[in-house]
Amino acid sequence: MKKIFFSITLLLLSFVSMQGQEAKYVFYFIGDGMGVNQVLGTEYYLSAAKGELGLTPLLYASLPYATVASTWSASSDVTDSAASGTALACGEKTSNGTVGMLKDHQTSVSSVAVWAKEAGKRVGIATSVSIDHATPASFYAHVPKRGMYYEIGCQLPESNFDFFGGSGFLQPEKKDDPNAPKVFDLVSKAGYTIARGYKDYQKKAKKAEKMILFQKEGKDTGSIPPAIDRQKDDLTLADITRAGINFLMKEPDKGFFYMVEGGQIDWACHNNDPGYWVNEVIDFDEAIKVAYEFYQQHPDETLIVISADHETGGLVLTTGGYMLNVGDLKYQKTSEAGFEKILGELRKKFNDNVPWGNVQKVISQCWGFYDGLKLNEKQDKRIKDIYEKTLTGQSRDANKKGEFKSSEPLVAACKNIMSEIARVHWATGAHSAGYVPVYAVGAGAERFAARTDNAQLPLKIADAAGYKH
Repeated sequence: MKKIFFSITLLLLSFVSMQGQEAKYVFYFIGDGMGVNQVLGTEYYLSAAKGELGLTPLLYASLPYATVASTWSASSDVTDSAASGTALACGEKTSNGTVGMLKDHQTSVSSVAVWAKEAGKRVGIATSVSIDHATPASFYAHVPKRGMYYEIGCQLPESNFDFFGGSGFLQPEKKDDPNAPKVFDLVSKAGYTIARGYKDYQKKAKKAEKMILFQKEGKDTGSIPPAIDRQKDDLTLADITRAGINFLMKEPDKGFFYMVEGGQIDWACHNNDPGYWVNEVIDFDEAIKVAYEFYQQHPDETLIVISADHETGGLVLTTGGYMLNVGDLKYQKTSEAGFEKILGELRKKFNDNVPWGNVQKVISQCWGFYDGLKLNEKQDKRIKDIYEKTLTGQSRDANKKGEFKSSEPLVAACKNIMSEIARVHWATGAHSAGYVPVYAVGAGAERFAARTDNAQLPLKIADAAGYKH
């Protein structure tokens, strides 16, 4: 009997010790625009693309703790990324459009990244879009309007965080003021080394005290390429995540806090672009796998938390008739923007008078229509009618001035038909007030087991890691 009592006592002490273990290494992943259906629909897709019924779980959706969070802001039930980013970063509700400040637009609030830095941790902030975008900016900047990209960029070096990763700065120079300091000069003066691409990071990281990783010169500063459009040498979110871990572990005894945003799930869903959406969620999972490998090496000291700032698109996983057909999204090989670029090249080649055979070929290559996927009569007629009205001698400007709002109506037609084939419906091109998922594993992950609100997440993380707030 004494042996049994002793064994139970040891088990309880072990459990209490495990519960009390502070998280030395913290990962905070934010899927911008990633509602519950964005995750679930991708899991259905992973099975359906293989011809199977049911779902194939994403890694992060399989973590042991899972719940949902509400996302309302201080000015609306439907939040934007600035207000939700501030809630996720600082634990405070604010008005839409506001970054790192209360709704009075005067009171600045500090983030969990700042609390980590004050606790002596190394800190990293990364994203698949520009580093001065609303969500990453909420962790280091304080501005009343999210569009103040220059001001946000100027505040980045003031944070003294150790690592930043993303596509670039949107406004590295102040408009209409040539005498204002340039953001790149400020970050250089503050001791940051800038790497352009993952290979350049590997060359420079060893000697760098603080690091900013951007994609190569000449690439879009607004985002890294969408996963569905990616070329072989493009920087990926997994690359950025891996580089950040490597750099933050230069002083492993300190521990770290690392926020990584999958920023283009939101863009895909704003565009109601189904193939873009599933590929971005899968790509987000690939970045989380990099962190999970680290967790497996440090299971007792690592906390991984995944959530989202809001849902985008009002995604519904059927158009009726008890049917879903997301497996056919495997035929989509480019984003809406990527296809528009391809059509632009054809316009240039044929002086706006593009032969139908050439258009049909790129539609087949990019969307699978006329090849792996059959269109019904209405869908086929829609595409051919739009082609006749927009690509047989008409310029892009003429399209916008005529019956169409878009410069390339054929792009929107193909995208919308793909949603019809997949049998997914979009309620809006904006945000919704729907729940977002929360997943967690590791030291302190039990705090993320019950329904919560986005403003509670940074507080729970701080408590799990022992940061003062």
